[in-house]
Amino acid sequence: MSYETFAFVYDEVMDSQLYQRWFDFSKRHLGNRNQLLELACGTGALAVEFAGKGYDVTALDLSEEMLMIASQRALEEDVTVQFVEGDMLDLTNVGIYQAVTCFSDSLCYMKEEEDVQQVFDGVYGILEEDGRFLFDVHSTYQIDEVFPDYNYHYQTDDFAFLWESYKGEAPHSIEHFLTFFVADQEGKFERADELHQERTYPLETYVRMLENAGFSSVETYADFIDSEPNEKSRRWFFVCQK
Repeated sequence: MSYETFAFVYDEVMDSQLYQRWFDFSKRHLGNRNQLLELACGTGALAVEFAGKGYDVTALDLSEEMLMIASQRALEEDVTVQFVEGDMLDLTNVGIYQAVTCFSDSLCYMKEEEDVQQVFDGVYGILEEDGRFLFDVHSTYQIDEVFPDYNYHYQTDDFAFLWESYKGEAPHSIEHFLTFFVADQEGKFERADELHQERTYPLETYVRMLENAGFSSVETYADFIDSEPNEKSRRWFFVCQK
C-alpha cells in the first residue's frame, strides 16, 4: 500500500478518542516536564497532540512509512515535531529528555523479556535527573482472557477490515491477524494482510525490570484513570521516576 493508504487504514480503524485519553493521562503525570520523546509514534497523532498543546516533542518510530504520514500530519496541523527513524531497542544518540512516553501497548511488541529490559535501560539512560517515563501495556487479563478468539469486522463502501485474535505460543501472548480491503481511485479493492504478535508479563515483572533499570519510583494505574490495577484491568499504566 502507498503511505496515503496506510494513513487512511490506521486512522479509520483506530479510536481517535484514545489519543486524547493518553494525552490527558500524560498531562496529569508529567508535571512541568515540557520536553519529551515519544517512542513508537506511529502515524503521529499523539505527537501532534502534544506539540499542539505546547510541548517540545521528538517522536521516534521504526517505520519510515509511518514517519512520512506523521510528518504530513504535523504539517497539516501546523505544529513542530522532530521525527526520528529509529529502534527503541537502541536509544543511543537520540538526546536527553525530561520525559519519555511509550503508549498504545507498543512495548508488547517486544519479543522477549530481555528486550523489554533493554528498552527500560535505554530510557533510563536518556532521561534527565528527576525525569519521568510513562507507558502502557496490555494486562495479563486482556491477553489471556479477552483477546483469544476475538473477532471484529468493520466495513464501509470503500473499506473493509477484519481482525481475528488467537492465543500465542509464549505465556501471556496473542497473535492478531489483520486483513484490510481498501478501494483505489478506480474502485478496485486492494488487499493487505498483517500479523501482529504481542506479549505481556505479570505486573510485578514490569516493576522488577523497571527497578533493575534504576528507576527510584514506579507507580501503577489502570485503564487510563488514576486507579489501582485489579484482576480485570485491561490496560496497565506506569509512571516511573528517575
